[in-house]
Amino acid sequence: MTNEIQTTASPGKPQPNRLSGGQVERSRKLAFTFDGARYEGHPGDTLASALLANNVRLMGRSFKYHRPRGLLTSGSAEPNALVELRTGARQEPNTRATTAELFDGLVAKSQNRSPSLRFDLLGINDVFSSFFGAGFYYKTFMWPKSFWEKVYEPMIRRAAGLGAISFEEDPDVYDKGFLHCDLLVIGAGPSGLAAALTAGRTGARVIVADEDFIFGGRLNGETFSVGGKSGADWAAEAVAELESLPNVRCMRRTSVNGAYDQGVYSAVERVSDHVLVPEAGKPRQILWRIYSKRALLCAGAIERPIAFENNDRPGIMLASAMRDFANRWAVTAAPKVAVFTNNDDGHRTAADLMAKGVKVAAVIDSRPGAQRVADCELLTGAQVIDTSGRHGLSFVKVQLADGGTRTIECGALGVAGGWNPNVHLTCHQRGRPVWSDEIAAFVPAPDAIPGLTVTGAANGDFSTAAALRTGSEGARAALDDLGITAPAFDLPEAEDAPLDITPLWYVKHGKGRAWLDQQNDVTVKDVKLAHQENFRPVEHLKRYTTLGMATDQGKTANVSAVAIMAELTGQSISETGTTMFRPPYSPVPMGTFGGRARGKDFHPIRKTPSHKWAEENGGVFVETGNWLRTQWFAQPGETHWRESVDREVRAVRDSVGLCDVTTLGKVDIQGTDAAAFLNLIYANGFAKLGVGKVRYGLMLREDGIAKDDGTTARLSENHFVMTTTTANAVPVYRHMEFVRQCLFPDMDVQLISTTEAWAQYAVAGPNSRKLLEKVVDPEFDISNEGFPFMACSEITVCGGLRARLFRISFSGELAFEIAVPTRYGDAMWQRLMAAGEEFGVVPYGTEALGVMRIEKGHAAGNELNGTTTALNLGMGRMVSKKKDSIGSTMSEREGMNLPDALRLVGFKPVDSSQKVTAGAHLMNRSGSVDAANDQGYVTSACYSPILNSSIGLGFLKDGANRMGEIVRVVSPLTNLSIEAEVVNPVFIDPEGERLRA
Repeated sequence: MTNEIQTTASPGKPQPNRLSGGQVERSRKLAFTFDGARYEGHPGDTLASALLANNVRLMGRSFKYHRPRGLLTSGSAEPNALVELRTGARQEPNTRATTAELFDGLVAKSQNRSPSLRFDLLGINDVFSSFFGAGFYYKTFMWPKSFWEKVYEPMIRRAAGLGAISFEEDPDVYDKGFLHCDLLVIGAGPSGLAAALTAGRTGARVIVADEDFIFGGRLNGETFSVGGKSGADWAAEAVAELESLPNVRCMRRTSVNGAYDQGVYSAVERVSDHVLVPEAGKPRQILWRIYSKRALLCAGAIERPIAFENNDRPGIMLASAMRDFANRWAVTAAPKVAVFTNNDDGHRTAADLMAKGVKVAAVIDSRPGAQRVADCELLTGAQVIDTSGRHGLSFVKVQLADGGTRTIECGALGVAGGWNPNVHLTCHQRGRPVWSDEIAAFVPAPDAIPGLTVTGAANGDFSTAAALRTGSEGARAALDDLGITAPAFDLPEAEDAPLDITPLWYVKHGKGRAWLDQQNDVTVKDVKLAHQENFRPVEHLKRYTTLGMATDQGKTANVSAVAIMAELTGQSISETGTTMFRPPYSPVPMGTFGGRARGKDFHPIRKTPSHKWAEENGGVFVETGNWLRTQWFAQPGETHWRESVDREVRAVRDSVGLCDVTTLGKVDIQGTDAAAFLNLIYANGFAKLGVGKVRYGLMLREDGIAKDDGTTARLSENHFVMTTTTANAVPVYRHMEFVRQCLFPDMDVQLISTTEAWAQYAVAGPNSRKLLEKVVDPEFDISNEGFPFMACSEITVCGGLRARLFRISFSGELAFEIAVPTRYGDAMWQRLMAAGEEFGVVPYGTEALGVMRIEKGHAAGNELNGTTTALNLGMGRMVSKKKDSIGSTMSEREGMNLPDALRLVGFKPVDSSQKVTAGAHLMNRSGSVDAANDQGYVTSACYSPILNSSIGLGFLKDGANRMGEIVRVVSPLTNLSIEAEVVNPVFIDPEGERLRA
């Protein structure tokens, strides 16, 4: 094949910028579209390389000014070429064209433009760029105040964002997995491959992961040899050996995105992103959690640009990217190019392009003493000071060493400003990079992450020979820590050229804009403005200018900006410092984080033992945490849920009802210090609770706020059973374990959650004892005298089945709760229903339960909302002054015990036809309705079929002393305003005669 460029498109030659050679499979063609136009590429192409081959340079628009943008890089650091892939439910926004592997039928579309990429109406922002400088949003949208809601916010929301999603349900599957290894090698360039070979040959378990779809890293984009072979061929042989080793796992298309404690790393494997539709049974992506004993970061380095006026035109890219496209993908950005460099690496790009038949107009080297490498014109001591070409580069303007200027015609410009080691993962545990004057870049801090060693270009060793050597040495040292001896690696002969760089961060010429962060449109002027307005610390600079706050995390922009700020402040770059990076290293789809946890699999569904029976008998369910609980049981002829709930409430008050309360948290507490432990957990006393008795307990947080309430039964001297609210079952158990393990580790007390172990049913109503006498074995006396209110006992039922019985009431009626092992739960429910037929027993759900608890004035989740105190709840006396307990001291703070503190009271509308609404605010009967006059709020409300009125519970200032007062219940949002009487929160049986019957 010849080294000639196809310069014009024709039916037989549809890729005018395609060169010879490369690692693409020319025997096959892949058809794809970009913004509706049809193009062709080859297997091995990325979307970016295929577009360049088809002479497409304009690929995106910048975020703020909507300036035309093309490729800057060839990999995951790309800030400009963000596209939407696929259509319909699989539409995927903000994908870097440089990492999107080409496949047949790929549909790609540019984004952040309207109506088209070439004609973007929002490009008008660029005309008014002087109004949108750094921090403009802090200054512009402050006045007039009235504009915010109707003008500024809608405008910002319309303009914000980059790509778009389809809002259709994603049809693909995402998964999660766990991997374990002795050594994790992050990156499969020369350093990573040498490390993996060194470790793999010992038999150690090795995982080598790389974000690219072929291993080799920069070896695939270079022409120098390794061990007498091309770099790409040496890499292919190394990979073949690794894949033959059973102890080595090679993970292509896998980005290691986060470094966490104890050697845990997160990685995203793009399993099916390179095909139109995932194969049956295969996920789209997998989020791996990798547990490693040791890890090596061999992630290489990223070339950085040089900032100069209008350096963002399509066709201006990193010189290394230009070399990648030529050598790996056999593509040139234009038939005629130029190179602007401050180091020897730019000359390598020029030489490689010329070897491919690309015309290099000139190499522009800012170093006065630079030596010629490529056989093209060399301009030493020169700088690019401006460019022209709206939708693609046409000319560059050069300031020569003698001060004169020259215009050079070219369609692309490669810029080589030096290399930045990929330090990102070393920052994920607060490690701060360290400045190196030798390479003019930041390098990882030593031991930034325990168990992680950095090698190769990621540590500032830029030559191929150094990468191979440090990779192998790093692997041997890591394995030696694990007691595994690795033989010396036979290093192949490779390029070992020294780095020769004279830093040039930006060209100091002209008044135009020189771009640093091309995605966020941050310029050198913005950094200067941040300095002028005293946003000089790097973290302030980042947030004031939005530098690096983008999908690429400033991989190509941050270092140059820090250098410019250092110059402005008169400090060294080391003194100025740098921002750190946080996970993920590269963007991760939300679906990948979610994995299979979507739809019905979003969280586990727990069903109560009576669930099947409820389904068969009109049960209507509601999610309470992970549980499905029955709200009510609809019966034939009932047309509204209120009819069902009212019927259930009346039946319980008149006779007897059954409710499945299995979902209540249950904690088994045992040990010689169990009583003392409960005394610390609860605000009220439990040390003297008698065996066979139950006590209501109030639990406080450390700050004195009410945490949870429930009952605890003492089954024997050292054995207690606690119940918690359904919602707080896990938090309360976690809190108790913290107290046991961390605060009082010497106590003899053991805890175990038994929520799922016992099926528990409330049997409530005047006939509840009669019903239970038919199932409780006769040797157990459950009469009022033998089993009084707040009694408990281990019993047997139905001829010997072990059970537990508690005489407690949440409804205010004579009531019991009976528990049996869960395996017998369904049978027990059916036996209770059968036994209660003669009493007209009814099942009742959570709505009826809620109505009855409001009628009885019981506080529940609405009142235990994380802001209320024992005093607010009317339980101030329960906080014992005779003992210490968690939160008791803090509950005595002055601000929590004000004379007019909120108190729990009841509300009954003056007009019984009106409705009290939960969430409504309370106001005095007269006066303005505003926050200054707010007297409290309603927490719970319902219709009481017993009182034939809507009623509510809530918190009212000095409520205990305002009984009989008329207040207004208001909700301006829903236009509610009614008058209600303040009443005792216990609406029914305030003396408790029914529950003690």
